[in-house]
Amino acid sequence: MPPWLVILEGLPKMLRPIMLLLKPLIQFFMLLWFLCIKIPSPDVFIVQNPPSVPTLVAVKWASSLRRSAFIIDWHNFGYTLLGLSLGRSSRFVSVYLWFEKRYGKMADGSLCVTKAMQHELAQNWGIRATVLYDQPPEFFHPASLEEKHELFCRLDKILCEPLGVRDSVHNGHLGMQNHELNETLLTSQVGSDIFLKPNRPALVVSSTSWTPDEDFGLLLEAAVMYDRRVAAILNEDDSTNEEFVWKEISQGKQYLYPRLLFIITGKGPEKEKYEEKIRRLHLKRVAFRTMWLSAEDYPLLLGSADLGVCLHTSSSGLDLPMKVVDMFGCGLPVCAVSYSCIKELVKVEKNGVLFSSSSELADELLMLFKGFPDGCDALKLLRNGTLEMGSSARWATEWEEHAKPLISEVISQNI
Repeated sequence: MPPWLVILEGLPKMLRPIMLLLKPLIQFFMLLWFLCIKIPSPDVFIVQNPPSVPTLVAVKWASSLRRSAFIIDWHNFGYTLLGLSLGRSSRFVSVYLWFEKRYGKMADGSLCVTKAMQHELAQNWGIRATVLYDQPPEFFHPASLEEKHELFCRLDKILCEPLGVRDSVHNGHLGMQNHELNETLLTSQVGSDIFLKPNRPALVVSSTSWTPDEDFGLLLEAAVMYDRRVAAILNEDDSTNEEFVWKEISQGKQYLYPRLLFIITGKGPEKEKYEEKIRRLHLKRVAFRTMWLSAEDYPLLLGSADLGVCLHTSSSGLDLPMKVVDMFGCGLPVCAVSYSCIKELVKVEKNGVLFSSSSELADELLMLFKGFPDGCDALKLLRNGTLEMGSSARWATEWEEHAKPLISEVISQNI
């Protein structure tokens, strides 16, 4: 489907209400054209919510016109997402909620992503929903040594280029004796044998849309705390020059606590603001890289990392972050921000840990990476737990057990 009229995006701010009205109207008629004319008549329409307006309205009309069943897959509430930018008291948010609730009740069946959302829909919306937990597709899996080495070869230039001033990762790269493709920041290849470097930095991945519902400042503060707490534990005072530490690391010295390399993936409106904050940091043992990865490389990065960090807090408090689902598919344990229903996904001390502040996250990084790479027993336990729990949970199984019976029932009732 072509995008809605680009000319509307250039309207002055004072005309923004007109734009907010015109956009869903144009999308509504485009959707009706495709759903009623361009595609064959289906047995059932399944629509993911949000967005709610005009999607739910258009699909309900199309299902009535084509005598098809209508199922909503509730991933969150659209009005709470709109409230992040306009404020919950906005009249537009109230109208959006009215449409979402009214047309949500018109569905022939509903799926939702958490038990907490199932309860909310039943108690306050009058909607009976079946819980269908998200599961990772098969291409999210732990990476082999060969896959890790090939990935790091492709990313080596980006990984070793600092966002601002020089850091421990950039300096370590300068100390490498071999810049050819048989050696990267984290791996080396000798003949046909590939191995992970013992003094490599621990690789921590966080994927973000750089939006207000993810407080990236938490991660920056935790990184600063980790850096300072490690220095204190190792009795390094302020006079200990980072150049001295970097030189020892490049010569092969291993410390009780490793360097941390945070790779932040994704695009979004607040990216530049936080990149500027990162440039002003001066840390001995922590480095940041931001990047956008291809659909092929992103699963490989998750499968090659040592830890995932999730800053998602949910606009409604009732949905679960898909990024964590993907991380678990790759056997990657997670540190996640704690909120109301996150424990439906993150099982504490089995496949991850939760935090509510930057200080708690810093403590967890110290606990998990102590003795890295060989002596970090706490991290190994989480990884083993993640692999065990992930091996039995895949999309096909979840679909067959929960979604398929509902769809079959709705179609049979609609005949």
